[in-house]
Amino acid sequence: MSSTTSPATPTKAEQEVLQLSKDKWKWMSDKSVDKLDTLFAEKSVFVHMGGSWGKTQELNVIRMGGIWYKEAEVYGASVNMMGNTAILLNDIDLVAVVGGNEVVNPFMVTEVYVNQNGKWKMGSLTFSKLMRPVKLK
Repeated sequence: MSSTTSPATPTKAEQEVLQLSKDKWKWMSDKSVDKLDTLFAEKSVFVHMGGSWGKTQELNVIRMGGIWYKEAEVYGASVNMMGNTAILLNDIDLVAVVGGNEVVNPFMVTEVYVNQNGKWKMGSLTFSKLMRPVKLK
């Protein structure tokens, strides 16, 4: 197991996935649907507090503003490599606009990436609400 908080230097693959995760939060905030469309695998799944769905619906939710991922304050990120699969955990406070209302929630976000033909694709994004208080603000 490797973590960005451990003294061990992340491998090249771990660094790539950690950077992709950072980029993904920016793309979600900026509503960069074209970049996300390339990142998300065709059969990717997304689990939220209000339901779960596939790639097309997630992109539509972002495009139409159903959920605006305004800001993700990442407190820690770690990645575990298993062959061509990377499982990344992010401890975040997420500022989002949902149904016109701004909300802030603490989440542990699980991201699963699979290396397909030399490119990392996101296969799953799951938001698990934490019991800790929001740290942001």
